[in-house]
Amino acid sequence: MTKRAILLLGLAALLMATPAMAEDSGMPVGMDHPMTMHHAGMAGMTDSQDSRTSLGLPEPMRINQLAMMRGHLEAVSEIVSLIGEGKFDKASAIAHQRLGLTPEMQKMCSMFGNEKFRNLGFAFHKSADHLGDVLKTRDTSASLKALHSTMNYCISCHRTFRQ
Repeated sequence: MTKRAILLLGLAALLMATPAMAEDSGMPVGMDHPMTMHHAGMAGMTDSQDSRTSLGLPEPMRINQLAMMRGHLEAVSEIVSLIGEGKFDKASAIAHQRLGLTPEMQKMCSMFGNEKFRNLGFAFHKSADHLGDVLKTRDTSASLKALHSTMNYCISCHRTFRQ
């Protein structure tokens, strides 16, 4: 697989996840916004029209959670770039340290009262550790499949929950 194809796949993954995060943060998402047209219908949606489960987070926790998710997107972007450069060891370290189920992440995920959300969070972070392990094999195809699996947890979570 070429470097260009890898970067395009990574960009596509980021573009799929970004609108869901924008919706949670109150950023405008619509036809005139550079995100995607796919989520244009949700731009003017009120909380009562949004069928996703609200986590009902207090404002400080909501702000922290949004910052964490944005940090996860930045880590994914770095991993995609590093795969394209053939720097699998560095990509693996980022997957484990910034996305994996570290003791800090385990503690943070345990704080959420919604069991389904908590379990999805644990599954995401465990899949990121698996991604880190796969990246160590230096197998681009297997690495992209593992990244796809990790990103699918993001999609599932944003499809199911809102802040």
